[in-house]
Amino acid sequence: MAQLRYGAAIGQALADAMEADPQVIIMGEDIAGAGGSFGITRELLDKFGPDRVIDTPISEAAIAGMAVGAAVSGLKPVVEIMFMDFTTLAMDALVNQAAKARFMFGAQVSVPMVLRTPHGGGVSAGPQHSQCLEAWFAHVPGLKVVCPSGPANAYGLLRSAIADPDPVVFVEHKGLYGQRGEVPEVLAPIALCKAATVRGGEHVTVVAYGAAVPLALQAAEQLASGGISIEVIDLQTIQPWDEAAVLASLSKTGHLVVVHEAVEQFGVGAEIAARMADVGFAHLRGPIVRLGAPFMPVPFSTELETQYRPSAPRLITAVRKALGKE
Repeated sequence: MAQLRYGAAIGQALADAMEADPQVIIMGEDIAGAGGSFGITRELLDKFGPDRVIDTPISEAAIAGMAVGAAVSGLKPVVEIMFMDFTTLAMDALVNQAAKARFMFGAQVSVPMVLRTPHGGGVSAGPQHSQCLEAWFAHVPGLKVVCPSGPANAYGLLRSAIADPDPVVFVEHKGLYGQRGEVPEVLAPIALCKAATVRGGEHVTVVAYGAAVPLALQAAEQLASGGISIEVIDLQTIQPWDEAAVLASLSKTGHLVVVHEAVEQFGVGAEIAARMADVGFAHLRGPIVRLGAPFMPVPFSTELETQYRPSAPRLITAVRKALGKE
């Protein structure tokens, strides 16, 4: 196994996709010479030139609109929206155009575009640069929503997202960009819509995605010392999510906790909990527990932001609650 940073894995996936397919282009604010806000696209301009690495005006609506037009014209655009908060300005192109085109035109048109955007806190960027809005897009028929948890699946999922014939919202956690992790010697695509069991366990199923996955693994290590074995499921794709994988784990453990950094109310965890209470009711031996952020804007203060975001101790408390030990 090799070591690679999360951000570098995403950059490598973009470079490899562009090398493999001349129809792949990337667009966004300052992505060319500057390499984007987090340096992900650095060096791609020198390798592929300004016709394929395109700096855009500061207009998220224009960026998304251009991507839809380019996609229906035969290109495979990958656009970067600097912060997920700014996708609010691209909603019409994504929700009313990209997501609906296949349906509106009788499956004669597809929109093979990817929208990359970072979400999440941990860098004291405040309430307008730290939101986790993935549940919005998961609610829209016609969009796929993907959120990798580490370098290996960041590379593999992005390659598959770029190859997908329909629009994909690819959500990256900004707090993970600098983190290193193991990757295979030969990097390869990872199928969308499939969860991964990243740790086996017997007592509780913990479902997570993105930065909540390493958090769950940290909590699992601490719980194991007390004799509690948790199985960690990394969703990888939020929509369509791998219901079968979660149900299979729940049928083994009988207990379920869902954790994410987005606000708890009306979130991804709510959908998973509701569905498992329906199809998995016979397997449940205790309450389904959700853990997310409180229903408030993300604080600027580092200390307050730390309290706002889910933590390993809070997840341990949630697991104990699911087991009836709290």
